[in-house]
Amino acid sequence: MYKVAVLMATYNGERYLEEQLLSIFAQQGVELTVWVRDDGSTDSTHEILDTWKKKGCLDWYTGPSLGPANSFMDLLQTAPDADFYAFSDQDDYWLPKKLQTAVSSLGTAHERGENCLYFCKTQLVDKDLNFLPSPQLDLKLTFAEALIYQFVGGNTMVLNRRFRAVLNSYKSEYVCMHDVWIYDVAMAIRAYVHFDKEPQIYYRQHGNNVTGNGLSTWTEWKRRFNRLIQKREHSRYRTACEIRKGFQSLMDEENVDILCRITDYNKSLSAWWRLLTDSTFECGDKRTNLFFRLAVLVRSL
Repeated sequence: MYKVAVLMATYNGERYLEEQLLSIFAQQGVELTVWVRDDGSTDSTHEILDTWKKKGCLDWYTGPSLGPANSFMDLLQTAPDADFYAFSDQDDYWLPKKLQTAVSSLGTAHERGENCLYFCKTQLVDKDLNFLPSPQLDLKLTFAEALIYQFVGGNTMVLNRRFRAVLNSYKSEYVCMHDVWIYDVAMAIRAYVHFDKEPQIYYRQHGNNVTGNGLSTWTEWKRRFNRLIQKREHSRYRTACEIRKGFQSLMDEENVDILCRITDYNKSLSAWWRLLTDSTFECGDKRTNLFFRLAVLVRSL
């Protein structure tokens, strides 16, 4: 039986934390460890965690406020040894065979000594776990797609010990979100990546936790357009540069070439034009394709 360490980041999560934990402790077919980092909660999150720690069900620690992305990356650095590592939010609900399904999907590649990553589709639910319409993903599962399209839910990710060591070998100066970073690195180094089209979690939508999928089409268009004209973050470009610095030596020639089309696009007019017209950078989401071209056009990747 494989040992799985569940890595959970919490912040003022008292409302749904108990239910999330119960769904984790109900996982079947794996040996479970739960490792929690709290990012400075001021509600009863600490008391809930302490209660479960006294029962011997989890360990947790707290530290300076890092935000969700860096909190999860810190968990990955500090986690106890395990065969596999699974990220968990504080307010979802896991189906009982989520982890068993993930490790079964990765088992053969894991035994071959490959870097492995699993993720799955999510079922959106409201605060009371009633089903909501969930987006249909039309994925190419290519490195070029990963660099422009952010669709992987970190709350569904499971990775193996070998890939954890690769990720921990380089501390990036910029992580937009942990799930984007981890998926992009996996695709860059051609890890074994398994996408499960069957939802294994209920992804709760509530209050401050409404994803872009829950936004109206018009609101989503406005959000993306505002980010574009304000030229905020340059997240695609910065992520690509960090991957190049940290993992180019593990990449093959084809993926290095794809990466350099992003990192070098501002160096010359010909490089800019090549990226603007490059059909390699396509995904199944038309809005993402359009806004990627616009971002290149105004040099705001």
